[in-house]
Amino acid sequence: MKIERQFVFWLVACVAMLGFIAILKDVLLPFIVGMILAYALNPVADAVVRRGLPRVAASAVVVALIVLMLGLAMWFLVPPLVAQVEGLAETMPAGIARIRTLIEDLARERLGSRFGDVKTGIDKSLAGLEIDWSSILPAVAGPLWTKGLAVANLLWLVLITPLVVFYLLVDWHPMVARVEGWIPRDKVATVRRLFGEMDAAVGAFVRGQGVVCLILGVFYAVGLSLVGLRYGLLIGLATGLLSFVPFAGWALGFMVSAIAMLVQAWPDPEPLYLVAGVFVAGMALDTAVLSPRIVGSRVGLHPLWLIFALMAFSYAMGFVGMLLAVPLAAAFAVLVRHGLEVYLGSEVYRGKAAAGGQDVGPTGSIAGKGARDGSA
Repeated sequence: MKIERQFVFWLVACVAMLGFIAILKDVLLPFIVGMILAYALNPVADAVVRRGLPRVAASAVVVALIVLMLGLAMWFLVPPLVAQVEGLAETMPAGIARIRTLIEDLARERLGSRFGDVKTGIDKSLAGLEIDWSSILPAVAGPLWTKGLAVANLLWLVLITPLVVFYLLVDWHPMVARVEGWIPRDKVATVRRLFGEMDAAVGAFVRGQGVVCLILGVFYAVGLSLVGLRYGLLIGLATGLLSFVPFAGWALGFMVSAIAMLVQAWPDPEPLYLVAGVFVAGMALDTAVLSPRIVGSRVGLHPLWLIFALMAFSYAMGFVGMLLAVPLAAAFAVLVRHGLEVYLGSEVYRGKAAAGGQDVGPTGSIAGKGARDGSA
């Protein structure tokens, strides 16, 4: 009964916390972003402290460097990115029309008299892509502006987030010690082990996958620019940043790059092969080198579970949910594995025969203690 009460208490606490975040997601955005950045930068601050600086000075140095780097990136990258967005929005309709022509020509050549029967399907398939791409930016920016990124909230995000990161970095270790002091004394070892596993999983993604996305963004931007794609910088950086979703970012980047190159190089097909080579090389680099070496297997999340978590949390909490999806999913996976360990070691799973030194296997067979030890 005591275990059941504890489970109900923590379940209610988790549901209340998620509900609180969902209700105040717009107000909490600077704090959520600050917490994620502070978590990712805490090892850097610890390294600076080991160099001899006080914790406050080390936190100030780390925050100042991050703000400086972001400011320089925006100063140099925003103007060309805006120009490429405008150019891409102008060329996409022509690219989609050209794809329609190619598909119709191939279908007419292969199907002959039966082409009329499938033309309607082709029209329906491509109808969703034939939109006014020049209005994409206003259409996307409008809802964002009205739903949380108005001037006041934008200032909150820009001004409050660095302060949140600074204060969290200064008080990180005292806060961790304080939270550990709230744990029931007879559960300290178990909770400490679980939090260690959560930290390994969440840290592997927040720090590791962030580095992977940046490397892939630079790789795709440089590769697409070298093969001559006019919008290589924009598409490459966007593909890298979207690579935290398995395969989805890669597929979207390849599709947009292929359409843009088709418009740019028509009727020469060779540049399309070069674009495909860049994306094949990028996927090989990610799967064979970057993810195994930087992220590793510590996240412990299946790609399908990761995609589901991103979709579910972003639907429920918007952009804040997307930021929290993977860390919460990784932490939840640790709890699920621990729950399965407890269940598989309990009498509920093993049955009453376990009390007499016998294990009831998954198929219903009973093995005595001697059999488990390997003796007759």
